[in-house]
Amino acid sequence: MARIAKPKTNVVAGGAAKAPVSAANVINDPTQSLQRFDLVELQQYTQEKTYSTTASKDFHLFYVGRDDVHSILKYVLSRVSVSLYMNMFGYDDPELNDILMQLVYDPTVTMLVTLDKSQAGGTHEKALLDADRTKNLAGFNTHFAIGQSATHQISHTKGFVADGKVAGEGSTNWSTSGEGEFVASGKPGGANYKAQNNTQSIITDPDTISRFSAELIAEHLTAQKQDGSASTKA
Repeated sequence: MARIAKPKTNVVAGGAAKAPVSAANVINDPTQSLQRFDLVELQQYTQEKTYSTTASKDFHLFYVGRDDVHSILKYVLSRVSVSLYMNMFGYDDPELNDILMQLVYDPTVTMLVTLDKSQAGGTHEKALLDADRTKNLAGFNTHFAIGQSATHQISHTKGFVADGKVAGEGSTNWSTSGEGEFVASGKPGGANYKAQNNTQSIITDPDTISRFSAELIAEHLTAQKQDGSASTKA
């Protein structure tokens, strides 16, 4: 299914279109997709720029502070063209959020995003989400749900399934230090580089993707019910 390019164009003040923030982010290119995705495409973002000859064909673990996890996430998420199911605990990355909000405008993409209630109330997360609501309240309410686990604990899952073909899961929160983003001229070990000890797996195993999809949908429905109840009471 081809992506619709026009609704996903980034816009700056005055209505002018801007180019993707980085080469990994191809949200404005409808010809890019995950239909023939191969894990080898991500080896360019490892410190070594290549995988071992014994590396798995359906699972690879990346390390924040060593590998460019921020670009890995952009690479996968900006190529979504069919569906995205995800749950994220720490949600404070404007560029990744922009990719998701552009997917909101694409009627050919089914997207369910679940966020943790306690984290979503944080200063930075709240500002980001409030801006999303201002841009497209109906779209935000359709695709995003903020809540807790079924037993009212934190919703701590940090993962996604993209197009039913690629999954991501790990300890990585969406934040500058959580992903180990390259800040200014920073690079691993440099003065402007901040990175937590986190991992990010990317998975193409069909069984894992099927089971994880079901879990992410169940978590979203739980949060959606809680979110709806809270809105009704308010």
